[in-house]
Amino acid sequence: MNIILLGAPGSGKGTQGEILSSSLGVPRIATGDVLRAAVAAGARLGEKAQRFMDRGELVPDDVILGLIREKLASPEAAKGVIMDGFPRNPAQATAVDGFLSSRGARVDQVVSFDVSEGELVLRAIGRASTEGRSDDTPDTIRKRLEVYREQTQPLIEHYQKRNIVSIIDGTGTIDEVAKRVEDAVQS
Repeated sequence: MNIILLGAPGSGKGTQGEILSSSLGVPRIATGDVLRAAVAAGARLGEKAQRFMDRGELVPDDVILGLIREKLASPEAAKGVIMDGFPRNPAQATAVDGFLSSRGARVDQVVSFDVSEGELVLRAIGRASTEGRSDDTPDTIRKRLEVYREQTQPLIEHYQKRNIVSIIDGTGTIDEVAKRVEDAVQS
């Protein structure tokens, strides 16, 4: 089963992706993790990505997609994957759809986390204080939310055309949200 988790930064995708990955026994693919692993391994695409990251630039789609294709083609992904916050834009979604189709697979379910902007800002500020993340300021958080609305939120419509989107309330305890995710995936 191939599942995409969508939601604004701080909506709980990472936490819920780990829980879902464990319960379904399929790997979780998060772009940041994939980039860090490729850089650490000295992979060709990792080195290419590092050059952009060193300059503080976004890693281009072709590099990200190359790394994701490698993950999707791995033996661990044969039974499916949880894509955590990926794809991030319609072009990436089209590429993922094409790659999965070439392997006789498809995106089976999209779970979108609905969390108010105020709650997202509070979560990010809390994360900044507990994790020491200096980039989680109210202004940078709002900018990330704006980018999410412009680039990623259109994916909901992209996948709604296939009737595979479940929009869930991303507020509450981790267990409450995990139950909603589980119900959405099993529906």
